[in-house]
Amino acid sequence: MPRFSVIVPAYQVQAYLPECLDSVLSQSYPDLEVIAVDDGSPDACGEIIDEYAARDPRVKPLHLGENRGLGRARNAGIAQATGEYLVFLDSDDTLTPGALAAVAERIDATGAPDVLVYDYERTYWDGRRVRNHLAAELSEWGRAPFRLTDRPGLLRVLMVAWNKAYRREFVAAEGFTFPPGYYEDTPWTFPVLMAAGSIATLDRVCVHYRQRRQGSILSTTSRKHFDLFDQYERVFAYVADHPELAFWKPELFRRMIDHYGVVFTRPGRLPRGSHGEFLRRARDHHRRYRVPKARLRRRHLLIRFGLHRTFRALRYVAAARRRLRGLVLGPARAVRSAALRLHYRIQLRLPLRPERAVFAVEGGYGGDPAALEEAMRRYAPHVRSSWIADPAHPRPLPADPRLVVPGTAAHWTALARSTYLFGDAHLTRGLRKRDGQILVRTLGGTPLGHTGLDLVERPAAVPGADPVGLLRDVDQWDHVVSGNRHSTLTWQRVHPGRWTALEYGSPRTDVFQRATPDDVARLRATLGIPAGAVAILYAPARREHRRTQHLPLDLPRLARGLGPRFVLLARAHGDVPVEGPRVIDVSAHPCPESLCLAADALLTDQSPLMFDYAGLDRPIVLHTGDWTAYTAVRGAYVDLPGAPPGAVGRDEDELAEVFTDGHWNGARAALLRAAFRERFCPWDDGRAAERVVRHIVLGRTEPSPVVPLGERRPVRSAMADTPCPARSPLATVPHPAGHRPVTRAAEHR
Repeated sequence: MPRFSVIVPAYQVQAYLPECLDSVLSQSYPDLEVIAVDDGSPDACGEIIDEYAARDPRVKPLHLGENRGLGRARNAGIAQATGEYLVFLDSDDTLTPGALAAVAERIDATGAPDVLVYDYERTYWDGRRVRNHLAAELSEWGRAPFRLTDRPGLLRVLMVAWNKAYRREFVAAEGFTFPPGYYEDTPWTFPVLMAAGSIATLDRVCVHYRQRRQGSILSTTSRKHFDLFDQYERVFAYVADHPELAFWKPELFRRMIDHYGVVFTRPGRLPRGSHGEFLRRARDHHRRYRVPKARLRRRHLLIRFGLHRTFRALRYVAAARRRLRGLVLGPARAVRSAALRLHYRIQLRLPLRPERAVFAVEGGYGGDPAALEEAMRRYAPHVRSSWIADPAHPRPLPADPRLVVPGTAAHWTALARSTYLFGDAHLTRGLRKRDGQILVRTLGGTPLGHTGLDLVERPAAVPGADPVGLLRDVDQWDHVVSGNRHSTLTWQRVHPGRWTALEYGSPRTDVFQRATPDDVARLRATLGIPAGAVAILYAPARREHRRTQHLPLDLPRLARGLGPRFVLLARAHGDVPVEGPRVIDVSAHPCPESLCLAADALLTDQSPLMFDYAGLDRPIVLHTGDWTAYTAVRGAYVDLPGAPPGAVGRDEDELAEVFTDGHWNGARAALLRAAFRERFCPWDDGRAAERVVRHIVLGRTEPSPVVPLGERRPVRSAMADTPCPARSPLATVPHPAGHRPVTRAAEHR
């Protein structure tokens, strides 16, 4: 028995059918059969199917004597299927590479659910690709499998048969079949989801849903769109035959009325003169199936009373209001934008202010620019600083730099008149660098995944890469702050330009060498870490190729394996729920440096935070569960599995064993960490920002020597009580887990 039976009905799609079949037969998961159904097609679909069957024994041709419609053609395919799971694919759509392998893996991981729902992407004839806007409903977080009552939002996802895999025994036991007529997916999908004893989701695009320029059935003007009423009658008849599903009636009613509204308002579907009849039948269904608990919208009321002309009149009024708003607000925005552009051009012609500096970073405040701004005030107090940030940003700015709101006249004045410019891409948007200005670019730490020009060949990692715009930006850079030789060599290749690398260390990690034990104790208490507990900072990398984020590890399972001695500080990306025993959600914490200082160890996968954390000389544990997928999508400059910064685990059980058995802070882990630090943290002695400021502002081209950790004396600061460690006093790094730092002198010995 094959794992998958892929059912492909074909009717008048000879131009698209070969691509569809190729996308299935070329899957990396070969355990499948393709049931290609020739639904009495008058073109060459039958011949194409026979040709593929002759070449590949996995293709089972099925020729129907006459055209029976999409639903009955699928039923014929179901009758011939022998696979464990049924997968439907329209003959003008395609499976994405690796889709069936991902589906099989998710099925195994979730205990063979009755239904697995996966994502799709609309592909347009002009080359555009748009992912399902409800992809968040397919997030893989939480318990799996589940019942529809646990995730009712799945009913909002496009009601089609081809974005799901169905366990064939479940379909046969429930007697599900497709009805005739248009919208045949409606009385199939709703009952299937409601009846399924177990459902799982896969947050991955598995189907490319072709948006044909012409020829789509649902875009054809026809009275067959009235079939929609019969299909919803079948849905409610199914619920009537299964009283235990009656609580779904309010949701089904809302979905039905919304669907009627879409068909009624969509141009080119209903024939001229039939709109009134359609709305009257919709009104009859409204009266027949309405339940008291169903919430009513304005559209529902109009359908309820059959107000055909009122419905159309309100649509015209709404369209007129939108146009009027555009006519009023559009010119106002244009005038303001033109005034700001004129203001900027005037400021560009005024003299530079030699003792002014401006700083900016994506997200408001922090990172390397924050450390550089602090060093500027300490070592070059004659230079006045301004910071470009939104006042509503959750991480407060210190009182010393002047706050400049983005998009204001003051913002453009600061960019045009300041001699020194420090920041990331947030700073250089719209910038026209002048002669005499010095632009110091920070690139966000040590590069692990591909970046810069290398992203042109990685469209799945960062869609919409703009190499022309990138090089235009690079041409304005004077200096780039680099933490190590690896970063310098990588950036010189992927950001080619005339800039000079300031290979002086990572400024944002200076605080690691200056925080006191009291600072660390205060941070741990603020985060709620119990006294005596070993705090593990779990910081996974962001998956840019995913529309929705999820945690790669099952934190409750990991926490149970670790036992009561350990506490997890989980730093997730996006709106991902973090829960579990002895798990503290620190996703919203605005200061990563504070989290690093508070943690006894770092657990991560591909997050560049590991390069910063290595400067603390505390244990790092690497999760390599999806390293292959990461390198396939993003690419990597460092072979982490081959030269890890510490102990390695592939899943929750192995990671728990690494910590409970002591491998995380053993002798081998210390040796790996020392080699990692020597390669990526040669300058991290707490004075990186000082070296940059002395070079740029004070003209000292020879960097200050690296001071061994053991020879530095703590220097107290007036900002010792500020929560963010970027304002903390200078001191030797504390190590609450009892690990002594490896000094630069010790490394060279």
